Amino acid sequence: MELIKNHLHQLNMKSEAVSQVTFDEDYNVPDVKPDVGRMIQKKGEVTVAEVQVNEGRAKIAGSLCFSLLYVSDGEEKKVYSLEGELPIDESLNLDGLSSGDKICLKWEIEDLSIHLINSRKLNVKAIVTFNASVEELADIELPTDLKEPEDVSVKKKNIRVLELGVHKKDTLRVKKEMTIASNKPNIHGILWKDIEIRGMDLRAEEDKMSVKGELFVFVLYAGADEDNPLQWLEQAIPFSGEVECAGCTSDMIPNIEVTMIQNTMEIAPDADGEERMLQMDVVLELDLKLYQETVSELLQDVYTPKKQAVLVSSPKILESLLVRNFSKCRVSDRLQMDGVQNKVLQICHGEGTIKVDEVKIVENGIQVDGVVELRILYIITDDEMPFYSMESAIPFTHVIEAPGISGDCRYYLRTDLEQLSTTMIDSNEIEVKAVINLNAVVLARQEEEIIDEIREEDLDMEKLQSMPGIVCYLVQPGDTLWDIAKRFYTTVEEIQKINDLKGETINPMDSLLLVKKVE
Repeated sequence: MELIKNHLHQLNMKSEAVSQVTFDEDYNVPDVKPDVGRMIQKKGEVTVAEVQVNEGRAKIAGSLCFSLLYVSDGEEKKVYSLEGELPIDESLNLDGLSSGDKICLKWEIEDLSIHLINSRKLNVKAIVTFNASVEELADIELPTDLKEPEDVSVKKKNIRVLELGVHKKDTLRVKKEMTIASNKPNIHGILWKDIEIRGMDLRAEEDKMSVKGELFVFVLYAGADEDNPLQWLEQAIPFSGEVECAGCTSDMIPNIEVTMIQNTMEIAPDADGEERMLQMDVVLELDLKLYQETVSELLQDVYTPKKQAVLVSSPKILESLLVRNFSKCRVSDRLQMDGVQNKVLQICHGEGTIKVDEVKIVENGIQVDGVVELRILYIITDDEMPFYSMESAIPFTHVIEAPGISGDCRYYLRTDLEQLSTTMIDSNEIEVKAVINLNAVVLARQEEEIIDEIREEDLDMEKLQSMPGIVCYLVQPGDTLWDIAKRFYTTVEEIQKINDLKGETINPMDSLLLVKKVE
């Protein structure tokens, strides 16, 4: 018997690994930079230059880049910035990894600290955690019917399956300009910049992916006017773009990871030739996984009164969409400005990063515990050097509703910061409010026996002849007409005809007259 099969594409986890890189390095201040007197604030990011894939191992080459905003040492105190990098050369063991596999690599910087050894030397400490995973495409052949079903009875059921429609990586380049206000001086040099992506909205459309969001930009710059040496700007710039995605449709379920792999800011002249414009160039990497949910017929069993059908099957894991939830978590807190000798006059900028500490499945949901790590730049009543900063963290716990979730389910979780506001309550207290997006796609996994082939063998005539030709059968709980017909070598149509049944509904303890069709 020849099977009609439908090809189902799924992604299975092939291998995953976690590795930590610890940094404890001394860094000499470049000769072109003045001595470091007081550090204002710091930040770091990881750049990955290359990932070499070998048998069972992936080698990561890159660097930990850090930036420091500081006040110079000496009589004339001015604000400067410096940037440095420490090399990364790390190997991850991934069982089953082979050349040509694509690695999904994520990283997180923990406990970045920069200490001043002396005015010309810094000590940089950090822990970088790498999470690497490799997914492989699994092609499952689902039997749906027989090519020649004459005199053969088939048993089927409808199942909901989630099929991978599109899997690709692509980049989206966002270029924006920002003009400084007329009451601010021309730009002499950029001292500090923060470019964040907020409020991402990703939608699948016909053969393309629509991307919307905001570039939240902050820049601290040295003004060309000596009376106004330091200035800052903060602005949210909306952007939109499209990424070509052949085979994508609007009804597909997107599961997309977005990573900002590059961001630059340059000074540009305006129409009058004065340096009053800033040009931002941001590159986003999109790891696109788009699923399509379908209802498919699954062939479960066959029989014919003329032949013995021997089914060869194997267990397979099939996935279906359990729930897709776009959840928001609102957090707020009041932060005390401890250790500030002078009063706080104004907040310049607040930056937030979401750090997820633990994710666990609870009853009908996914519990996410973490913190919003904050860096706040502010001004105090010190005319000589007013810039200071503070770091803090606001904890949060949120349960994403997912009715029916269990430990056997697989889920994808994406978090991003939609809004962050910092407001002064008084000269020593700041109120912070944040909105966190927690988007989850939960897949239910179930094991099904999938028929691989069906062999035909001759009937056991000895067994067949020993069976009575006519039987009065009492229906048992769980029986179906199809099961009864197979067991007693007859057909569903024959049972319905003899017993004057209009449909296939039967109840326990019903009495059925069965006539064997094979002599």
